[in-house]
Amino acid sequence: MSKEIKFSLVYRDMWQSSGKYVPRVDQLKKIAPVIIDMGCFSRIETNGGAFEQVNLLYGENPNKAIREWTKPFNEAGIETHMLERALNGIRMFPVPADVRRLMFKVKKAQGVDIARSFCGLNDHRNLELSIKYAKEAGMISQATLSITHSDIHTVEYFMGVVDKAVEYGTDEICLKDMAGVGRPVTLGKLVSEIKKKYPQILVQYHGHSGPGFSVASMLEVAKSGVDYIDVAMEPLSWGMVHPDIITIQAMLKDAGFIVPEINMKAYMKARALNQEFMDDFLGYFINPKNRYMSSLLVQAGLPGGMMGSMMADLKGIHQGLNQTLTTQGKEKLTEDDLLVKLFDEVIDIWPKLGNPPLVTPFSQYVKNIALLNVMQEIQGKDKFAIIDNNAWDMIIGKAGKLPGKLDPKIIEIANNLGKEFYTGVPQDNYPDELDKYRKEMEENGWELGEDDEELFEFAMHERQYRDFKSGLAKKRFNDEIQKLREEAKKPAAEAEHVKADPNKKDISSPYMGRIFYNLNYFIEEQAVELGNQVKKGQRICYIETNYTYDEIVSEYDGEVDEIFFKHGDMVSKGDVIVRLK
Repeated sequence: MSKEIKFSLVYRDMWQSSGKYVPRVDQLKKIAPVIIDMGCFSRIETNGGAFEQVNLLYGENPNKAIREWTKPFNEAGIETHMLERALNGIRMFPVPADVRRLMFKVKKAQGVDIARSFCGLNDHRNLELSIKYAKEAGMISQATLSITHSDIHTVEYFMGVVDKAVEYGTDEICLKDMAGVGRPVTLGKLVSEIKKKYPQILVQYHGHSGPGFSVASMLEVAKSGVDYIDVAMEPLSWGMVHPDIITIQAMLKDAGFIVPEINMKAYMKARALNQEFMDDFLGYFINPKNRYMSSLLVQAGLPGGMMGSMMADLKGIHQGLNQTLTTQGKEKLTEDDLLVKLFDEVIDIWPKLGNPPLVTPFSQYVKNIALLNVMQEIQGKDKFAIIDNNAWDMIIGKAGKLPGKLDPKIIEIANNLGKEFYTGVPQDNYPDELDKYRKEMEENGWELGEDDEELFEFAMHERQYRDFKSGLAKKRFNDEIQKLREEAKKPAAEAEHVKADPNKKDISSPYMGRIFYNLNYFIEEQAVELGNQVKKGQRICYIETNYTYDEIVSEYDGEVDEIFFKHGDMVSKGDVIVRLK
């Protein structure tokens, strides 16, 4: 008998692989019945990583959004699933165990059926509590492998993680091919091994289409016994996102698999609604380059979203680096030259940093180190001279065990800086905090919420929740949209920027985002102040884009003469942030 394969629509990831935001709750409620009418989905990815932050940034209540968004799928018998990052929960940095535990209870109460839990380093110790807490809350636990390609990341390596996840009690396994660089035949062998050893375990495949392997990968894992395949739909399929349901359904049907039929009338209606949401405001935050696939991602192994980030970074440093090269009497580099140089640097340093799978947030760390290394090399300085605190936490083991071995040079630099390597359980570094947040909410007169969901939200996203409660988030979002709409009406030549001063040195934003001079979960961070002395390569600020915080570093030595934006302001591409003299 032919095998049945079911589909999951990764609606959250469709949007967040494309841009910064996801639809508002009113839009989600509008499209939910249409997705149900399509009749081809057994599962929907409704929420998870960054979803709540989006609602908080809108100035809307994320708990209300999840309850109202999951409800129609619950009633229709379609399973809902969320994405969570194990030690990091649904944010970008580590979460205390008591907050992680509450998360699963809250999500189950809100109507989420499945917890897709991944550790970016594939450290099974980080997955253990996710599996335990998900099952304790009555959710289906789906332990997830962060797929990448290297000599280290073999079928045997991944099976070692699967063995521990099964030991911990996971119900399912997901292959999260976040950069789409998993090789089809190898992925097929991995699914075969899982099914042979654990026939009772359901297996789901999630593959991005960026470098072009994913359709072949989907066919290979289907032949090997996969149960569910993640898909997207227009206008947010292909490019750096995911293959479209229509293509995958037709391919698998031709291969003899039992697959559901698609109600094309409903598909076209959902397609139109997605476009309507983009035209409303979401399109302002979608980089057109995400519509394209790129084979350049095959060797570097970076997720598609990093491609746009790197291009923006390169634009920000291109002119300064060429000025340096001209001073040295060397030939200038084109943007393509720089891109190749950066890709080569990523390829070179990745194994030196222990081969961390290039998934959020580790992809950002590796990319940032590579970028700074390129800058240092062109300026005649040593590589690895500038590494931020989060990247160091990854290197010294605070985030989990790296898959590979660190290069001796990295170990030497760490020792010279007095860094202590950590081999214990990462969670032990982060003591419980719920009581602290509960006490403050009671003092503020804030409701803990149904099933303690407001308490959870505050503890998980403290800064964003404060801005939501104060009304600042809604004001910022409205100001952001107004600014974008006004800029969209102007010809490019009329874009308003600070006029250049030939006697000063400008540090500009390479892309649009929100500026932060310090982050409340970093230590030893100070805001830039007038009169500060700045050195080349020194961090000036962070720009928040797609829930990542990219460093903006100075290309010059100098004294801070003018600061054009306040902490929390929106900046557009090309805006001068700080002027040096």
